[in-house]
Amino acid sequence: MELNTARVFVRDIRAAKQFYEQKLGLRLKADGSEYGYCVFKSGSTELVVESVGTDAPEEEKALVGRFTGLSFTVQDAAAKHIELQALGVPFTGPPEKQFWGGILATLQDPSGNELQIVQQPPAA
Repeated sequence: MELNTARVFVRDIRAAKQFYEQKLGLRLKADGSEYGYCVFKSGSTELVVESVGTDAPEEEKALVGRFTGLSFTVQDAAAKHIELQALGVPFTGPPEKQFWGGILATLQDPSGNELQIVQQPPAA
């Protein structure tokens, strides 16, 4: 099996479109923002960003503004952290070395969803 698609839920699809395309640099594959979604390409995976309305049920609203578990691989976490901060991307802290050898930093989209950049450890 291969992971094909991941979904992130947001409050404002237009702000999310601008963030994921212009700040994170993901390629916009499908612009359905007038219908409440956008599809971005990241490697072989598609990221569907979908809006949740203010009138949505509470269980749907709870999907917005949380840790997503999604990580984007970067070559140099420190350099990417500096680059994204310069673009106004908020981080919860600086990149930190992990016990398994990689380096992680957590960032937030305009809806407060947390995603990570990860620098993989050098091959042994």
